[in-house]
Amino acid sequence: MTQLTINETKELDTISPEIYGHFSEHLGRCIYEGLYVGEDSDIPNVNGMRKDVVDALKEMGIPLLRWPGGCFADEYHWKDGIGDKKDRKKMINTNWGGVVEDNSFGTHEFMELCRQLGCKTYINGNVGSGSVQEMSEWIEYMTLDGSSPMSELRKKNGHEAPFKVDYFGVGNENWGCGGNMTPEYYANEYRRYQTFIRQYDPKNPIKRICCGANSEDYYWTNDVMETCYKHVDPANHGFMDLLSLHYYTLPEGWLPKVSATEFDEDLWYKTLWAAHHIEELIRRHGAIMDKYDPEKKVGMSIDEWGTWFEVEEGTNPGFLYQQNTMRDALVAGISLNIFNKHCDRVKLACIAQLVNVLQSVILTEGEKMIKTPTYYVFKMFKHHQGARLLESSLSGGKDAGTAKERMVPKVTESVSVKDGVITITLNNLSMTDDEDLTIKLTNEKSYEVLEANILKGADPKDKNTFGEPDKVGVKEFNDYKADGNRIELKLPCASVLELRVKQF
Repeated sequence: MTQLTINETKELDTISPEIYGHFSEHLGRCIYEGLYVGEDSDIPNVNGMRKDVVDALKEMGIPLLRWPGGCFADEYHWKDGIGDKKDRKKMINTNWGGVVEDNSFGTHEFMELCRQLGCKTYINGNVGSGSVQEMSEWIEYMTLDGSSPMSELRKKNGHEAPFKVDYFGVGNENWGCGGNMTPEYYANEYRRYQTFIRQYDPKNPIKRICCGANSEDYYWTNDVMETCYKHVDPANHGFMDLLSLHYYTLPEGWLPKVSATEFDEDLWYKTLWAAHHIEELIRRHGAIMDKYDPEKKVGMSIDEWGTWFEVEEGTNPGFLYQQNTMRDALVAGISLNIFNKHCDRVKLACIAQLVNVLQSVILTEGEKMIKTPTYYVFKMFKHHQGARLLESSLSGGKDAGTAKERMVPKVTESVSVKDGVITITLNNLSMTDDEDLTIKLTNEKSYEVLEANILKGADPKDKNTFGEPDKVGVKEFNDYKADGNRIELKLPCASVLELRVKQF
């Protein structure tokens, strides 16, 4: 039996809503067909944005969207994506499938999408093949309220008022597809580029995101932080607001050899161990950041994370289209619980990617749309957004299984409070075994369960398809007993559970 102890009198840090962010790249069918179908499409849309997808994302509670990449960001030239669509330049998407990119989805379209979603904007600039002037002019085009060459161009293109840019990334994966740079070289480029991210609206400053490491590359983190902090007034925090970290769940290493739906018990546990490994990365990269930033003024931005498997049979290998099972849902549950519990440093995260690419929350096929198991995890966890993390701990339980001679915990959790309601999210990582679990709140008061929801398939390999769009979904959970400050329940195998409780 496992016991979860919650100290509801000890609030730790605020869980940034942006931890529940998403990533949209010009890759495969994410933007085109997934999010944007154009104003003339037979698929119901509002200003070209798919109405069914926008409505589903709003229901899920999307707080932030990152665009235009990814690797695509460092070959994207923003002026090609503004103005009359018939006059926009076409290009070859050399990173993803070698297809023609017609630039019909650009700055104005992205901002319109975020307006409809009601979410914050995260734009990635081009360092790899761009210039300081190009990036500076993009910021001016989007955010200057006044008269200048770029603001007048924006007005000419139909948007009188400035756009709001919440986050701006100076390059993407510059250790790889963004230029194959050394950390010292990139850090010096970052210092130069970020200088020209002008804060034209001091009341709504743009938060600058510096390109951080890939997975276990601790040298990159150290050398970038060291270079950015050289000869700097400590109040400037190394000229950055956040430092990124990219990590994909790859159970068999790079590259995956099997599809998202092909796994046995061994691969199940290898995948979940790989997902859980992100906690070690957060701790170790965070310890390096602490050397230069002990007050944690620079946040960690895990703006690419999620599962990466072989593409579905018969699809373009450059489009990275994969299905989504309960295993993916548990990867999401593990990751989000970890991000919550490290919210003192982790301030932003973006799962890759939003629609039709990698660990998507939505899949589309023509006019059809389905919500994946991962979608429902985000919807269940949305009450953590902006809540205060509570101190909590697990004891007494057994491990779920072994992967690479490393044990996978059976249960993971996080707990938060907002407006007097405590949200508890739990994952049972065992593929086969249920777990008896007792929740004990340290306050000697009585609590009632306001809401209890579970995500579980009849089989761990269950998924939603266009033929069976509702095979996996959230259901009301009733297998619990609340008594005073204790709640006893049986947590089913391969499941994600949300409980919301309140003192009475």
